[in-house]
Amino acid sequence: MTFIKFISVLVDSNIYIALAAVALCFQTQVQLGLEPQLYPYIFIIFFGTLLEYNFYPFICLLRNKVFVLNSNYLWIKANVKLFYTLVGIALMGLLIAIAFAKLEVLIILSPLAILTLFYSIPIQNMRLGFPQLRQLPYLKVFVIALVWSLITILLPVVYLEHSVDGTHLIFMILERFLFVMAITIPFDIRDMAIDQKERLKTIPLLIGEKHSIKLSLLLICLFIILSLVHYIQTQQYFILLAMSISAIMTIGFLFHQKTRNLSFYHKLILDGTLLFQGILTLLFYYYQSSFKG
Repeated sequence: MTFIKFISVLVDSNIYIALAAVALCFQTQVQLGLEPQLYPYIFIIFFGTLLEYNFYPFICLLRNKVFVLNSNYLWIKANVKLFYTLVGIALMGLLIAIAFAKLEVLIILSPLAILTLFYSIPIQNMRLGFPQLRQLPYLKVFVIALVWSLITILLPVVYLEHSVDGTHLIFMILERFLFVMAITIPFDIRDMAIDQKERLKTIPLLIGEKHSIKLSLLLICLFIILSLVHYIQTQQYFILLAMSISAIMTIGFLFHQKTRNLSFYHKLILDGTLLFQGILTLLFYYYQSSFKG
């Protein structure tokens, strides 16, 4: 298997985005002033994210095999048995990880898991009398940003039983919310034709593609401003450096037209900004720790 093929499998199977969630959890540990460690809740995050991102196509595939003809799911079409195996592994891994989880973690996780479930499952076609969350006007990007922010920050805080200054925690959540929302809006831009056909109300359909990109830029700028205030105050300058580099690269990805036209722009590059930010924070953490040691 070539390197490009390997990366393609990671991305299409959603292992890539699950690794990004794990990287953000390690980043949270660093932001809390702790040494990054592989705690059991990390496995909940990994397998939970893997299951969540494969859950919608899994349900649709069970109900309608023609679904895999959608261009966004060509890998599933070519690897149906492997896809089912992957979903099974994700489910088993999640259940085992939950069995070893603290009660406090499960209490925090439960409402977020329910919110995610109602976002992912195609309820509108199941005649239950209420719409799927992703069908509600303009809500999709907010739900995604909120869930990612709370799960990758609150779970580490609760599990580690780490006392955190309230202001510090709020800054962390806001920063992550802004960043995730900024890179999520382009996904709605990609899906504008489909969403319009299905009569969904999204931000790009409301304000247009150009203004949506500008909104993403505004969110990234707010992210940078909050990071400046936050990490200068906490004197975590290496985190500020990681955040700044991550934000500047993301701005470049958002505005570079040729990059935006690449077939792997959304799932590899934009989702990769989350993974990159987490890895960059870890690298700078260990770099500055080497001097202290």
